[in-house]
Amino acid sequence: MAIPGIRCREKILPLGSKVLIMGILNVTPDSFSDGGKFLDPSMAVDQAQKMIADGADIIDIGGESTRPGASYVDAVDEINRIGPIVEALGKYTYLPLSIDTRKASVAQVALDYGASIVNDVSALQDDSRMAHVIQKSGAVVVLMHRQGQSSSMQKAPHYHDVVYEVKTFLAERIALARYSGISPDRIIIDPGIGFGKTFTHNLKILANLDNFLELDQPLMVGLSRKAFIGELTGKPLAEREIGNAAAIATAVWQGAQILRVHDVAAMKDAIQVAQALRNSYDK
Repeated sequence: MAIPGIRCREKILPLGSKVLIMGILNVTPDSFSDGGKFLDPSMAVDQAQKMIADGADIIDIGGESTRPGASYVDAVDEINRIGPIVEALGKYTYLPLSIDTRKASVAQVALDYGASIVNDVSALQDDSRMAHVIQKSGAVVVLMHRQGQSSSMQKAPHYHDVVYEVKTFLAERIALARYSGISPDRIIIDPGIGFGKTFTHNLKILANLDNFLELDQPLMVGLSRKAFIGELTGKPLAEREIGNAAAIATAVWQGAQILRVHDVAAMKDAIQVAQALRNSYDK
C-alpha cells in the first residue's frame, strides 16, 4: 500500500500528484558541487531562503561531504558547521528541515534545533545509535543505498544485477527501520545514484526506478549535477543544467516522489512538466 504522506514530526508532507523538491544546502569546504560557498552561516541562511522562495518543499543541510573520495569529518566539526544554520532556519521557516548526516550525535543536535528528517547515506549502518535517535524523535529517515565507503566506493563498484541488489538492500533496511520502531510513513528510500555505481549502473537504475515503487515507500532520487550527466553530455559541472533537467524529468516519469536538487528554480520547471505528463498518462 502506497504511503499517502510523510510524517515529519508535527508536519505532514502529502504525496500524490505533486512531486516534492528537496533543496541541497552544503555547508562544507569540499562538496563536489558547491563546497565552500555557504560556510558562512548568514550566506547559508540566505541561500536557504532563496531556495524556499524558488519553490523548495524541504531544505537538506549537510556538514560532511559524502562525494567519492571524501574524508571523514569529526562529529564536533560537523555540529559546528550545521548547528547555527539549522537553528536559524528553524526559526525562519515552517518547511521541514533535513539533516544530511551518518552520525547520531549530529542528527540529535539538528533534531533538537527543529529538523524533522535525517538523510542517512549509510541507511542506518554507520552509527548503531541512529535508529534509536530517529525513532525517539519522531523524525523521518531517508535510507540510501551505498556500496562501500565514500573514500573508496568509486574504485571498483560491482554488481551482478544492480537494480535487484539495490532493491533487496533497501527492502532489508526498511525492515530494520520498522523493527526499530520507525513507522512506514516516516521512511523514505533513495537508490543512491552515484554512490558506489559506475556510469552504466547509474543509467540502469534511472531507467528502472519504477521497480523501487514496489517497496511501497516514498522514493527520493538525487541526480543533481552528478558525474554521469557530465559523462553523457561532455559538460563541466557548471554547464550540466539541461542534462540535469532531462534526467530529473525521467525520474519523475518513472515515479520518483522527491527530487534532491541544487538549482531549485530551474529544476522546478522540469519537474512540473514531467509530473503533469505523468498525472495525465492513462495506463
